[in-house]
Parts: sequence; C-alpha cells; structure tokens
Amino acid sequence: MKLNVVPAKTGSLWVRQGIRAFWKQPLALTGLFFMFMASMSILSLVPMLGEFLALMLLPAITLGLMAATREVELGKFPMPFILAAGFRTGADGKRNMLVLGLIYALCFVGVMGLSTLVDGGDFANLYLGGGSLEMDTLMKPEFQNAMWLSMMLYLPLSLVFWHAPALTHWHGVPVAKSLFFSTVACLSNWRAFLVFGLMWALIFVATMFAITLIGSALGDGEFAAMAMLPAMLMLASMFFCSTYYSFKDCFTSDTLYA
Repeated sequence: MKLNVVPAKTGSLWVRQGIRAFWKQPLALTGLFFMFMASMSILSLVPMLGEFLALMLLPAITLGLMAATREVELGKFPMPFILAAGFRTGADGKRNMLVLGLIYALCFVGVMGLSTLVDGGDFANLYLGGGSLEMDTLMKPEFQNAMWLSMMLYLPLSLVFWHAPALTHWHGVPVAKSLFFSTVACLSNWRAFLVFGLMWALIFVATMFAITLIGSALGDGEFAAMAMLPAMLMLASMFFCSTYYSFKDCFTSDTLYA
C-alpha cells in the first residue's frame, strides 16, 4: 500500500463518481443510508450510553456504506448486511474497528465538552439530545460561538478518521497507523478535498434553493417540507458513495479489497 497525491481536479471526479454509482442502485443505497440513520437514532434512545454507543459505531457503519459502493461498482446488489462489513472479519479486525469507534466517540464527546465552556452546554445538548431549536437560543452569541468552535474542531477530527476505517478493514493497518495515514493522506491531498467539499456544499445548497423555489412557484407551502427529506437522503447517500472513491484514489495496493 502506498499514498498517492492527486491533483485538485480529482476532487470533482470523486463527486461525479459517487453520483454515478448512486444512480446505478438508487433505491438500495438510499435504503442503506436510511437504515444507517434509523439505527443511529434507535441506538441513541438507549438511556445513558445510547448516544455514546451510536458514536462508537459511526466509523464502522460509514465503512459499510463505502463497502456498499464497492459492491455497486462491481455490479453486485448491496445487501443490508453490508453495513456490518467492518465486523464481518477476524477477531483482530473486529477489535480494531471497536477501538477506532471508541477513540472517535471519546474525541467527539471531547469536542462537545469544549463547546460547553463557551455557551454552558446549549449547543451540545441540542446536538446530542436532539432538542428543539428556539430562535432566542440560536441568536445568542454564546451559542453561535460554541457552534463555530465545534465545527472548527470537528474538521481535523473528520480528517483523522476519513480513511482510517477503510485502511484498517481492507489493508489490515493497525489503529494508530490508520489514523496517522488518514491524516497524512488528507493533508497531502488538501486541494482535492477542498474541491470535493466545496462541490458538495454547492450541490446541497443548490438543491435546497431549487426545492424552495419550486415550492414558491407552485404556491404550495408544503412542497418544500415534503420534498426536502427524500432529497437530502439521496444527496447524503451520494456523498458517502463518493467517499469510497476518495479512499480508492488516495491509496494504492497490490491486494484487492475484500
């Protein structure tokens, strides 16, 4: 396995590849993403430890979505059990995936904990507890500062874990090395990832604007509310499809992914 440094335009290629893969199996991939979200929501309902357990499983399930994209690329139909691909390995693979999940959950909780120092925990309670967002709370400078701080801290966290589950699962890279190589790969290819992120941000914003505009043109106030959820589910599915291609281009190996 070796690291590749790709040109900036490759970021747009990842986006196109993810969208193209999605449309090969749109119902299956949207359904898998919905299962992913539903399982996280159900697990979060478990008292005390639910939220933490959901965070622990996040790296493994995102790997499952990447594995589903690989199945589609190979001309296969992604079955629901593909979401558990990270745990359908030997004892070492299962342990590494659990350790990755534990580290991710602890780091995420740490980010939320730091945000509580800014606003007393309003943003963390909203994000983790799923409470309702009131305009008065949103307009508080402390809440906005906590939100921006969390976003700034989560960006490097996401880079550290971007490739780590795939490196551990497909290449047998130990946990510490997978986190290190993921970070190096993202920093080495920051131009491509910048293009990748900007393109997806533009796609999400343009889609929301188009749905709102169509609703206004039709004079139907409920159209946007009804269309927004399935549209966002589809776009999120496409996004996770594209993450597989970012991994595939950032690393090469003589071993075929299993």
